[in-house]
Amino acid sequence: MSKLPLAGLKILVTRPRDQAAPLAQAIEQAGGIPLLFPLLDIAPVQNEEALQEQISHLPESDLAVFVSPNAVRYGMAAIRASGMSCVPKIATVGLGSAKALHEAGVAEVIVPTERFDSEGLLAVPELQHIAGWRVMIFRGDGGRELLGDTLKSRGATVEYVTCYRRSQVQQPVSELLRAQVITVTSSEALAYLWQMLDRQARTALCKMPLFAPHQRIAELAQRQGWAQVHLTGAGDEGLLSALLAWAERRAIS
Repeated sequence: MSKLPLAGLKILVTRPRDQAAPLAQAIEQAGGIPLLFPLLDIAPVQNEEALQEQISHLPESDLAVFVSPNAVRYGMAAIRASGMSCVPKIATVGLGSAKALHEAGVAEVIVPTERFDSEGLLAVPELQHIAGWRVMIFRGDGGRELLGDTLKSRGATVEYVTCYRRSQVQQPVSELLRAQVITVTSSEALAYLWQMLDRQARTALCKMPLFAPHQRIAELAQRQGWAQVHLTGAGDEGLLSALLAWAERRAIS
């Protein structure tokens, strides 16, 4: 029987707990040992009435943008709860969010074809001439302002809809030090991870390979001092493919 590609490797999965299962299972199937270490917790907003009040404006809007799979999950749930059937054009920044929208019953989604982030979405032809549009951006509490600011500069009216909230999860650093490989899927999570560590732990962890599915996360990791930063394809599929390719090179060398 041939050896599984990730056999025995302890791989840290830092996705929020309720989103970690697919990647953890894929790592397990490839022989690896997933260590679940959620850095952020995702939860519904506390003021549902305010959210529903914002959603009541949706029929008057020209475009709804969902910035993440969490925005799709919580935003679409709130839209369904409102009983609304008429929605405007829908856009998103990444393939994972587009997939979630399709699964939620949205047939047509504006999504980048190359770079899967705010910059990529802002480059699509459909968003170049939007003067006079009303745009609603579904997101968590806080986040980057680039998308909204740029759409405003193009003449659109922008309303942010906070449909979920993020909070930091307290975790024992000792669990981190069991890992041999780390996966990180958001810049915010990586910044929080760094804050958790003292100098000794940072020195130890920075020697480990870190896999990130976005250029911004990889750049932050490099600035922090990680010695082996691997930029992967998008989503769990991209992370797993990069882990398998890295393990194969490691076995050969």
